[in-house]
Amino acid sequence: MKDPDKRRYLYLMLSMFGAISLSIVVFFVVYRFQGIGDIVHRLGDILAPFIYGGIVAYLLRPMCNFFEQTLESTLPGKTKKLAAPISVALSLLTGIFLVYMLIIMIAPQLYESIRTLWISIPGKINRFVGWATERFGDEEMVAWVLNLFNTNSEEIYNQLETWGRNLLSPYLSGLTSIVSGVGNSLVKIFKFLYNMLIGLIVACYLLASRKRFARQSVMVVRSLLKPRWADLFLGEVAFVDRMFGGFIDGKLLDSAIIGVLCYVGCILFRFPNALLVSTFVGITNVIPFFGPFIGAVPATLLIMIENPIKGLWFIVFVLALQQLDGNVIGPKILGDRTGLSSFWVLFAIVLCGGLWGVAGMVICVPMFAVIYDVVKKLVRRGLTHKGQMQLWEQYHEDYPEDTGK
Repeated sequence: MKDPDKRRYLYLMLSMFGAISLSIVVFFVVYRFQGIGDIVHRLGDILAPFIYGGIVAYLLRPMCNFFEQTLESTLPGKTKKLAAPISVALSLLTGIFLVYMLIIMIAPQLYESIRTLWISIPGKINRFVGWATERFGDEEMVAWVLNLFNTNSEEIYNQLETWGRNLLSPYLSGLTSIVSGVGNSLVKIFKFLYNMLIGLIVACYLLASRKRFARQSVMVVRSLLKPRWADLFLGEVAFVDRMFGGFIDGKLLDSAIIGVLCYVGCILFRFPNALLVSTFVGITNVIPFFGPFIGAVPATLLIMIENPIKGLWFIVFVLALQQLDGNVIGPKILGDRTGLSSFWVLFAIVLCGGLWGVAGMVICVPMFAVIYDVVKKLVRRGLTHKGQMQLWEQYHEDYPEDTGK
C-alpha cells in the first residue's frame, strides 16, 4: 500500500474516532445536563469573588487607563513609575465614591417614597376608582370592571402586603431579629459582603496586572496557533473587547443621562414620586429595546394612582424622552456599535432574557453582535474559497446598511 493511501486511511480513522468521541461527549452533556448545571452553579458560588472582581476591573479599566496616561504625562522623571499604582488606587476610590454618593443621595428618599406610597395606596386606589367611576361610570363594562376592582382592592392590597413580607422576611429577619432569623439572612449578607470585599482585592490585582496578563495571553495564543490564525483570533478578541466595553459603558452613561433628564422633567411638570419614577426609568433603560417600556409601566401606575391626568401626561413625556434618547442621545454616545438589525436585537433579548434573566438582557446585544460578526466573516471566507464573492458584493449593494465591522 502506498504512503498516500496509508495517510488517507489514517485521516479517515482519526475522523471517525473524533466524530464518535464528540457524539459521546454531546450525549453525556445532554444526559447529565442537570448535573453539569449544578457543577457550574457550584463553581460560580466558589469563584464569585473573582467574577465580581473581574466585572469591577472591566468597568473601571477605562478610568484606570485615563488616570495612568495623565499621570505618566505629568509626573517628572523616576516618579512616572508611581503612575500605575496611583491610577489603580484612584480608579477604585473614584468608583467606590460614586457608588457611595448614589446610595446616599437616592436610598433615603427612595425608601421614604416607597414607605409613604405603600401606606397611602388604599386611599389613593379608592380616589382613583371614584374618579374613574365619575368619568366613565355610564358605560356598563367600565363600571363593572371598576366595581370589581373597588370590591377587591382591599383584598389585593392585603395579598400584596403578605407577599411582600414573605418575600423580604428571609432577608430582613437577620437585621430585625437575630433570634428569629436563625442567622440565615446574616450568613447571606456576610457572604455577599465577603465576596465583594475579596472581589475589590481581585479587581486591584487585575487592574495592576492588566498589561502583564494581556501580554501573557498573547504569548500563549501565538505559541499554540499559526501566525495567521493567531492574528485572526487576537483581532476577534479585540473586537469583543471593543463591543462589550464600549456598549456597556455607553449604555450606563446613556441610562444615567436619561434618569437625570426624567427627574428634571418630573420636577418641572410636577409629577408625583419624581425620584422613584426617575429611578425606575433610568435603571430599566440599561435593558435594550424593552427597557423603556419596562420602566414606564410601573412609573406610570405610580403617577396615575396619585393623579390619573398627570399619569396620562407622563406617558406622553416618557415617549418624547425615549424618542430623544433613541434618535439623539443614544446614537451620540453609542453610535452604531452593534450593527444588528432590530429583528436580531429583539431575538437576542428574548432568548438571553429567558436563559439568564435581566443580566442576559443587558449583555445579549453585544454578545449577539460578536456572534453575528463571526458568522459574517465565516460566510465571506466560504464564498471567497468557492469563487462566489459576487454574491457578497451584490448583497451589500442591495443592503448597504449591513456592511459589518
